[in-house]
Amino acid sequence: MFSHISSRLRLSAVAVAALGPAVALTVPVGAAQAAPTTIPEPSAVSAVPGGSAAAAVAASARNVRGATSSAWAAGTRAYLVITAPGDSSAVRSAVTANGGTVFSYFDAIGVIVAHSASGTFASTMRGVGGVQQVGATRTSDVPADAYNPALPTNPSQSAAPSTEPLRSDMTQIKADQAWAVTTGSPTVKVGILDTGVDDQHQDLAPNFNAADSVSCAYGKPDTRAGAWRDVDTHGTHVAGTVAAAKNGKGAIGVAPGVKISSVRIAEPGSTLFFAENTICGLVWSGDHGFKVTNNSYYTDPWQFNCPNNVDQAAILEGVGRAQKYAEGKGSLQVAAAGNANYDLANKTTDTSSPNDSTPVSRTITNDCLDIPAELPGVVTVAANGTNGSSKASFSNFGRNVIEVSAPGESVYSTVPGGKYSSLSGTSMASPHVAGVAALLASANPGHTPADIRAKLGLQATDLACPSDSRCTGTTANNSFFGEGRVDALKAVGGSTPPPGAYFESLADVTISDNATVESPITVGGVTGNAPATLKVGVDIKHTYIGDLKVDLVAPDGTVYTVHNRTGSGTDNIVQTFTVNASSEVANGVWKLRVNDNANQDTGKIDAWNLTF
Repeated sequence: MFSHISSRLRLSAVAVAALGPAVALTVPVGAAQAAPTTIPEPSAVSAVPGGSAAAAVAASARNVRGATSSAWAAGTRAYLVITAPGDSSAVRSAVTANGGTVFSYFDAIGVIVAHSASGTFASTMRGVGGVQQVGATRTSDVPADAYNPALPTNPSQSAAPSTEPLRSDMTQIKADQAWAVTTGSPTVKVGILDTGVDDQHQDLAPNFNAADSVSCAYGKPDTRAGAWRDVDTHGTHVAGTVAAAKNGKGAIGVAPGVKISSVRIAEPGSTLFFAENTICGLVWSGDHGFKVTNNSYYTDPWQFNCPNNVDQAAILEGVGRAQKYAEGKGSLQVAAAGNANYDLANKTTDTSSPNDSTPVSRTITNDCLDIPAELPGVVTVAANGTNGSSKASFSNFGRNVIEVSAPGESVYSTVPGGKYSSLSGTSMASPHVAGVAALLASANPGHTPADIRAKLGLQATDLACPSDSRCTGTTANNSFFGEGRVDALKAVGGSTPPPGAYFESLADVTISDNATVESPITVGGVTGNAPATLKVGVDIKHTYIGDLKVDLVAPDGTVYTVHNRTGSGTDNIVQTFTVNASSEVANGVWKLRVNDNANQDTGKIDAWNLTF
């Protein structure tokens, strides 16, 4: 057994009960490395599964392409060059003309990954026409391995265990009961964006999807067979929690009937997840039809990226665009909240960044984001303790940041070489939620990422705050657990709300400029008054929610405002609000009233519901 702590990997107090020697994380690579004078780059064709001309055309359509040949040199740094989405050929030419090379580019989101050893490259490129932002993604050199990546080892496999015990983490979220309904659909693909996955593991091989697996280390797809394999142990453990096969061996994942793909975004040696790697992984996820991705890491080297720093602003923009692109393609991102026991809603300092060179202590504010966890549209997951109803001691928290929680202490799952281990961290909590999201997608094939995200919260088991002043909010939604611990049984429709307790309207109501509209729901069969924790599930599609005021109107006309012209620059309200309606008689006509207060942006009430 061994232990170590890695907040970056969302792993804490690791206890490994695996066969074989311990594996510890190595320190970041910072020194110059020897490299060949010239290193061939993969062609556009070879970077696509199949290596055919048709595959190259498909890659072009996805707007993900590779660089021309270039030799590595000491002092080479990586940059994001942000442009308008579309044809970036002029800006790419400018990169070359100003002392850089184009390592990869993603025209669909307007992101170029450039390398340069010039200290003036970023400042020069910021003055080029068509360039919106430029930012360094590291404070260390790009490793020489980026130009000729070595394939990860393919470990020999241990003999399979003869038992498959039921674990407490699975019973806490009722996964064992969900399996009696469904183990998930093989048409649902889950992307494991992590350190890689051991696809030969006996508990993962039955569900592994090699065709959509890739390495995105260094920021460019590497589709060689095995490039996706684990350079640590973390990604294989996460993969097992999502979808280890129900085969009588070792462990069972939350959704043992779905397919998993490995998108390795960690670099070997350092196991760091830089912005260009994350961008590549998210774009790949969208283009390859992943219904859900798991993201148990933060984007290195900054634990928090601040918009008032030119480098970090470009990272925020680039990774944010990639997440929005993936979501637009139908992919829901689930992410770990982190292991520093830190209040993400009240940020003050960061003492661990940059983690690829020498960390410094800096003052930060809530404008500084832990990404991808705090990006719009991402499900942010806190960790429960072993009893299922407490916060794990290491778990980050935050009012209106944490969305749901899941087991994260002493979670037993797969590690490379056919082995198993018990690990702790929000890294372990997040894949439980990704697995439940995959079950939701299996049971509801037409659900959008927003639908699944809303259902995760709506179906979660409420958890009350402990006697801890840092926990703020209500039992229905608080800073430690968000909307509660996820429920796999409800995800597969194995448990329905009691008659009269749940009411829903699916009728579309158009929201025009400067107009007020209402959508009614008639409630009947509920005894007495509404609860103090009445849940109001809202699904409003609108291109600028800063225009909107949203009210719940009780049968007697009392108005409860749930959203009042916040979220400037944000699309759509897909959220469950909690209203203290205990003074209202439950039965009668309740209305969702939406008031649009400006021109140009319009939308509709897509659906809404009440849970008593």
